[in-house]
Amino acid sequence: MESKFEFAKELVKKAGQYILDHMQEDLRVETKSSPTDLVTRLDKEVQELLVGEILSRYPEDKICAEEGCLRASVQEGKVWVIDPIDGTNNFVAQQEDFAVMVAYFENGQGQFGLIYDVVKGDCYHGGGEFPVCLNDRPLAPFKAKPLGDFLIAGNSSMLETNEWGLADLSRAVLGVRVYGSAAISFAKILSGRLLTYVTYLQPWDYAAASILGESLGYRVVTLSGQPLDFQTRQAVMMLPLEMQEEIQSYIYERKRT
Repeated sequence: MESKFEFAKELVKKAGQYILDHMQEDLRVETKSSPTDLVTRLDKEVQELLVGEILSRYPEDKICAEEGCLRASVQEGKVWVIDPIDGTNNFVAQQEDFAVMVAYFENGQGQFGLIYDVVKGDCYHGGGEFPVCLNDRPLAPFKAKPLGDFLIAGNSSMLETNEWGLADLSRAVLGVRVYGSAAISFAKILSGRLLTYVTYLQPWDYAAASILGESLGYRVVTLSGQPLDFQTRQAVMMLPLEMQEEIQSYIYERKRT
């Protein structure tokens, strides 16, 4: 497993360098499900790079990835879950606060995850048998303090409508931040700068964080209480187990103000 983990760390950095080398070129921005759901040629090219490198090295492994139709289930076999550029809108609009995310599973068990903040060059990596680190520095487990001392992150439309009680939770904490990227939000939780992150996500958006967080006392859960299915878009939150009951006391289904 260690050789596969080291391969993954080099791979996300290679993908990040590819983005840096080409991000000033014509990105050929397109829309997918809505005018704010963007995809660029680099999303597609970086995914091709990642998938090509993985299957060249591990031809029997399977892939679940954002772009295209690669949708292997993490429950069976050796599966890589890939988000080539998380935070594409940030990438297009400001060319920062985006990341490459990779997670690796064997028969449903997360083995390791990686979140690579391309512009900062920060790599959050580990999980499973590997310590969770920011670059070479081990990250500390979650440390509890009063709810009102924490910042949280979330989806702006959910906050405006109080969907799932997010506005109620926001009034109980120090403040709310909206970063426009699941990867960046998860990274801030892992490094102790946020308490929780609440939004709707696809499996490639949360797979890496679900593995990384477990080693530090966090869990990614659905707001409805159903298990993560790693197949569909779900309303999820990443939170510390130590404060899960208190945080979830503010969460309830689809209340709107």
